[in-house]
Amino acid sequence: MTCGTRSRVAVRLSYVGAAKKTEWRKVVPAPVILFFGPEDYFASTAIRQVRDTLRKSSPDLELHEVDANDYGSNQIFAIASPSLFSQPRLIVIDGMERCTDAFIEDGKKYLQNLAEDTTLIIRHNGSSVRGKALLDALRASDDVVEVECPKTDKEGPLTAFAKAEFAAHKRKVTDGAIRALVNAFTNDIAELASACEQVMADAAEQIDEALVDRYFGGRVETTAWAIIDAALEGREGDALMLVRHGQNSGIDMIPLIAAFSSKFHQMARILNDRSIQPAALGLSPWQFNQVKNKLGGWDDDGMANVLLAIAEADFAAKGSERQPEYRLERLISLVSRRGRL
Repeated sequence: MTCGTRSRVAVRLSYVGAAKKTEWRKVVPAPVILFFGPEDYFASTAIRQVRDTLRKSSPDLELHEVDANDYGSNQIFAIASPSLFSQPRLIVIDGMERCTDAFIEDGKKYLQNLAEDTTLIIRHNGSSVRGKALLDALRASDDVVEVECPKTDKEGPLTAFAKAEFAAHKRKVTDGAIRALVNAFTNDIAELASACEQVMADAAEQIDEALVDRYFGGRVETTAWAIIDAALEGREGDALMLVRHGQNSGIDMIPLIAAFSSKFHQMARILNDRSIQPAALGLSPWQFNQVKNKLGGWDDDGMANVLLAIAEADFAAKGSERQPEYRLERLISLVSRRGRL
C-alpha cells in the first residue's frame, strides 16, 4: 500500500459518519482539505503544519502552488499524474474565491477520481460566492476535510485564541495576562500569536500580568490600558502604583494622557447619545461594548469634571507646570471616583 493510500484510508476511517470539519490547530493530511474563511493566519499556519507533517514522513515531497485565478484546464491532473519516482505530492490552490471556470469543472472531476499519494489543499477566503458549485461538491464528499478560518477581531474569540495557545503548550497563564495580551494586540491575530509565543519562551512557571508587562510594557497602549482600566474599576491605589511604575521606567506622560483623552471622549459621546453606532467612533462592536460597559455610575457632571482634568493634565505635561505628575495623579483619583470632586 502506498503512502497516499494509507493516508486516504486513515481519513476515511476518521470521518465516515462524523462531521468533516476540524479546528485549524488539529488538521492532519487528508486527500482534500478545504480552508474556508477570511482569517489568513489560521489558514497559513495550518497549511504549513500539513506541509511539515507530510515532509516529515516523505522528505522528497513535491510541492506545487497554484493561483486559482490563473488556473488552466486540466492543470490539476497534469500535476497529480504519477511521477517517474512516485514521489508524494502536495498541491496548494489559493484564491478559489476568484478562480477560473476551468478550476471549478476540474475540481468536481478530481473529486470523482482522487490521485494517490496526493494531498490537495484549496483556500477560499469567503469574500465571494464564486465557485459555489465546487464548494457544495467539496462539502458533500467523504474525502474532504473542511477547516473553518473565521474572522477573529472580537474580544471573545481573541481571548479564546490566546487561551488555546497557552493550553496547546501546557503553560499556566492567568486571566489578567490573557486580558493584557488581548488588549495590547487587538488589531492583528498574528501579532497576538507572536506575543504569546514570546512570553512562553520565558522560564516562569506561570505567566501573569507582571510578566506580560515586562515584555510589552513599552507599548503605550498596553500600559495606558492597565492604568485607565484600574482607575475605571475604582482601584485608585493600583492605578497610582501603575502610573508611578511607568514614570520610573520612562513612560511618556503625553501619550498616556492622550490615551485618557481618547477613551473619555468616546465615553462622553456614548453617554450623550445612547443611539450612537460603533462605526461613528471608529470602533469594532466588541470594542464599543467594552467602552459602553464602563459607563455605569457616570453622569454628565462627573464626565465634565474628568474631561476638564484631562485638559489640565495635558497642559501641564506640555510644560505649563513644573510638576505635571500632580495633575496626572489628580486625574486618576478623579476617574476612580466617577468624576466626583
